[in-house]
Amino acid sequence: MERRKFLKGAAIGAGATALATPALAQGGKTMTIVSTWPRDFPGLGVSAQRLAARIGELSEGALNVEYFAAGERVGALDVFDEVASGNSQAYIGADYYWTGKHPALAYFTAVPFGMSFAEINAWCLYGGGMEIWDKVQDQFGLKGLPAGNTGTQAGGWFNKEIESADDFKGLKMRIPGLGGQVLSKLGASTVSLPGGQIYENLVSGTIDATEWVGPYNDYFMKFYEAAKYYYTGGMHEPGAQLSLTSNKSWWSGLSDWERAVITSAALEENANSYYEAMALNGEYLTKLVDEQGVEVRSFNEETWDAMGEAAQEVFEETASYDALAAEVNDAVQAKMREIGRGISLFEGQFVNQRNRILDL
Repeated sequence: MERRKFLKGAAIGAGATALATPALAQGGKTMTIVSTWPRDFPGLGVSAQRLAARIGELSEGALNVEYFAAGERVGALDVFDEVASGNSQAYIGADYYWTGKHPALAYFTAVPFGMSFAEINAWCLYGGGMEIWDKVQDQFGLKGLPAGNTGTQAGGWFNKEIESADDFKGLKMRIPGLGGQVLSKLGASTVSLPGGQIYENLVSGTIDATEWVGPYNDYFMKFYEAAKYYYTGGMHEPGAQLSLTSNKSWWSGLSDWERAVITSAALEENANSYYEAMALNGEYLTKLVDEQGVEVRSFNEETWDAMGEAAQEVFEETASYDALAAEVNDAVQAKMREIGRGISLFEGQFVNQRNRILDL
């Protein structure tokens, strides 16, 4: 797929597409969904479109879904206000884009040294996380659901090797959320850009580095044209959760069945997007290396340690914002240690030994 083809929708807008609208939809409710991703955007955009279509399909048209990609109705980072105002019924995006609204929103996407895919889902669905998420979003009149996950994201694309934490000093990097705050403490100058704007800024030299997702998603972005060093697993997004967030007044007016349909579709896509990324990341990492000459690197332990120390400062500052931020931070830190310990002693032990024996 040509990169410029799938970015085109974000630049000029293409109008809405009604999804899954059989005859039953004529008397159904309209659900307008706005997205932070461009139309046909590999990975994230395709996942969002798949979710929108699935809601219409599962409801047999009782919910007439209209999906607008980034730039088609509002800008990518304007979807939060669009839905909070009631102009649209829901958005698909990453809540850490809106830490300016409340810093605790970051915890429901990803935070540095935070939860993996398994951990954040365990916490949200069975460990009280949804109730705390509701508290945060209540103040904006919103209701969120897990609706996608990219797994552990790559450390990013750089135009130079990162051999110590000092190499971040003066670096201009696209990295949102609390992860961006961590690198700012190490001397980087960080910005948050929508996906459709990263390539141009990297190629032009406006930024020196960027994080995005992982090999499958990143391959289509062609970041390798400007940055050849690709760092594996980063600290910033260990299990980046995406959300389907509805206007709460609209959500409350739905029937139990309608809410169940939307929830089922969201949780289905939450799993499918992760499985898709896991199935394809290895294949596309090989393509990046063999076809494009990308050099794969890993941060050394000195750099990891420096990022860890900076992350602790960021958590303390975030928790000091208000009582709700402190409650969210404390809940995440406690539950992550509880869930993470169990995973480490069982899945972690097995995977480490399996990989040692298979020389992976």
